[in-house]
Amino acid sequence: MASGLFRFIAATARNMIVANTFGSFALLVLFALSGFVLSRDDIKSWWIWGYWISPMMYGQTALMVNEFRGNQWSHSLPGSTEAAGIDVLKSRDFFQEPKWYWIGVGGLIGFIILFNFFFTVALTFLNPFGSSRAVISEQTESHEQTDGVGVGGSIQLTNNESSSNNVTSSAIREEVQRSISSKSSSVTEATIGTIAIKKKGMVLPFEPHSITFDNVVYSVDMPQEMKEQGINEDRLVLLKGVSGAFRPGVLTALMGVSGAGKTTLMDVLAGRKTGGYIDGNITISGFPKKQETFARVSGYCEQNDIHSPHVTVYESLLYSAWLRLPAEVKAETRKMFIEEVMELVELNPLRQAIVGLPGVNGLSTEQRKRLTIAVELVANPSIIFMDEPTSGLDARAAAIVMRTVRNTVDTGRTVLFLMKRGGQEIYVGPLGHHSKHLIKYFEGIQGVSKIKDGYNPATWMLEVTTTAQELALGVDFTDIYKNSDLYRRNKVLIEDLSKPAPGSKELHFPTQYSQSFLTQCVACLWKQHWSYWRNPPYTAVRFLFTTVIALMFGTMFWDLGSKMNRGQDLTNAMGSMYAAVLFLGVQNSSSVQPVVAVERTVFYRERAAGMYSAMPYAISQVIIEMPYIFIQAATYGLIVYAMIGFEWTAAKFFWYLFFMYFSLLYFTFYGMMAVAVTPNYHIASIVSAAFYGIWNLFSGFIIPRPSMPVWWQWYYWACPVAWTLYGLFVSQFGDIKTPLEDGDFVGQSVEQYLRSRYGFRHDFLGVVVAVILGFAVLFASIFTVSIKLFNFQRR
Repeated sequence: MASGLFRFIAATARNMIVANTFGSFALLVLFALSGFVLSRDDIKSWWIWGYWISPMMYGQTALMVNEFRGNQWSHSLPGSTEAAGIDVLKSRDFFQEPKWYWIGVGGLIGFIILFNFFFTVALTFLNPFGSSRAVISEQTESHEQTDGVGVGGSIQLTNNESSSNNVTSSAIREEVQRSISSKSSSVTEATIGTIAIKKKGMVLPFEPHSITFDNVVYSVDMPQEMKEQGINEDRLVLLKGVSGAFRPGVLTALMGVSGAGKTTLMDVLAGRKTGGYIDGNITISGFPKKQETFARVSGYCEQNDIHSPHVTVYESLLYSAWLRLPAEVKAETRKMFIEEVMELVELNPLRQAIVGLPGVNGLSTEQRKRLTIAVELVANPSIIFMDEPTSGLDARAAAIVMRTVRNTVDTGRTVLFLMKRGGQEIYVGPLGHHSKHLIKYFEGIQGVSKIKDGYNPATWMLEVTTTAQELALGVDFTDIYKNSDLYRRNKVLIEDLSKPAPGSKELHFPTQYSQSFLTQCVACLWKQHWSYWRNPPYTAVRFLFTTVIALMFGTMFWDLGSKMNRGQDLTNAMGSMYAAVLFLGVQNSSSVQPVVAVERTVFYRERAAGMYSAMPYAISQVIIEMPYIFIQAATYGLIVYAMIGFEWTAAKFFWYLFFMYFSLLYFTFYGMMAVAVTPNYHIASIVSAAFYGIWNLFSGFIIPRPSMPVWWQWYYWACPVAWTLYGLFVSQFGDIKTPLEDGDFVGQSVEQYLRSRYGFRHDFLGVVVAVILGFAVLFASIFTVSIKLFNFQRR
């Protein structure tokens, strides 16, 4: 029944956050009106229909009748003429007739059929929410053919400006060649950068840098599956002695078949690998590469285009520039630079568009690619890595992205897209006009078929260099390349660029991050503010859910807070607190998890880019929840406190709001913590659900603490929900001297009843307050520390 119900809710909601919210709502309705929290006779007439449509009522009634009509409950208690089982059923207003077992079973079967039928109908007729288009449509763009760029990219591209430009591409090439021959690359590269800056009108200067790598080997521990197949090596080598050099103003493309190791090489060079073993030499302008400083002068455009979904294009760029540009750059200059970058990558028509989620809503794939490039460009890097910027795009979209890449190269930066296969190079060199150098090289190898007229050179190259072709021709393309003049020229180039230019200095920054800790906190909080404000499926639905639940509870438990004559009256009042804390808390915890999971993915990218440390991000995530939860607690408290009829005194109302606020807070922080300590949202939800059940069992409502086995009472004190119920109940009823009028506690005051029945003492309220605060701080602290220490991203 439950699986059918939740499938139906998921198919109807069509949004993970909304489905979690209404799943909690459904549980609440079924649970509160099942006859357990509120007995059948105490359910108001306007809510009794909910009792009859609750599947939990039928299942619970069947179980109760099956148990308490059994032989072990057939004896009579002292002072009663009926069986003990019948007395138990009557005390909670459950049905006593044996037929209710079969009615309950039949009801559950009926609900299983009904929910699965509605689930099928929802899948058939309801369409997904949102559209995979940008909020603001992009204006019609002219189609320009990028000279020398095929579908597969290129080995080497140089600047190709029209004659109207102040400086031609040949002048830039000459500067590069002079830099190599004179071994003064840094000075000349700076000149190139200055030329490109003037040409593009960029307001922020940058110092161009070259990057060289020689005999780079990357390996990982041998997978257990391969060891079982008889492979005895301890390590699996993925990159086998790869060498190369990348220079400013030159676009170098990494090309190869799927699985060749293109992304692996880029991750190794960029310092993005989270595991494995790296050997070889990597230098930046002749100095050994240090990741701490390299992150400040480099940008990495990831293939997956990871961005916060609820901010605009302009805000994404502003946020990146805010945290990555030097602190001495003024805000006005920063904004001018952002405008220039937006023009460079042709994002102006989309400046106010919401980024959205890939394939769901917001920007298209091609627009997201350009945003990814822009987010890195606003950091003003000298070296840019781009991981398959045209993957998943059609020809038109790929041309637009490549035009953006071309514009980036024209600024004089080092842009890395080396052609290789199986972790080894087979060609490193210039592409040439219409790929003539590439074609000449491979057609010069005996047995390689000639390229057909009009055929894509990149596709032809990949086809003629496959492993099958190697076996058929009896050649090794790697050996051919390593014995060629081209390879020897590249080695000389690597050697020249691996030596620092006279007078140049190693990269150094006084601090690890561009901005101070406080500025990082402010910037992260600024982005979280807009992310929450523009996420109504999370924020607005949470408030709507809370308001509806408050009105439901207010009408279900109408004026029960003022009744204190029976033990059942106090149980009903405690039930209203128990149900609210548990279900609102679980809803908060479950609905925050997908939000945190999405932002954590963005956090991994931003932290790797050196934007901020983990602490500012975690602190901002914690702080942004506080005002929303306060409004939620105040909304619920004002409605429910008045409708249930609790005593109107300032102190008791304050305590009610206090315990509700911090209970919702620690539940929310617990949900965030569960995501932070697990690899993904799905595992986090499974782990959380287990603890929800344990907290429910040990809350003290289902089984009061004095009735628990002594060896389990320790967990009662470790259960946060138990402390919340302790605080709520004691603050409202712990000082009342009114005597009870029925049951086993006749003559006892309410205060004495709480002590004997639940073990609650009013003078213990101060300790309860401290513990509730402690749980909120504990879960928030674990979340913060886990975000800092754990990295579940595997590269």
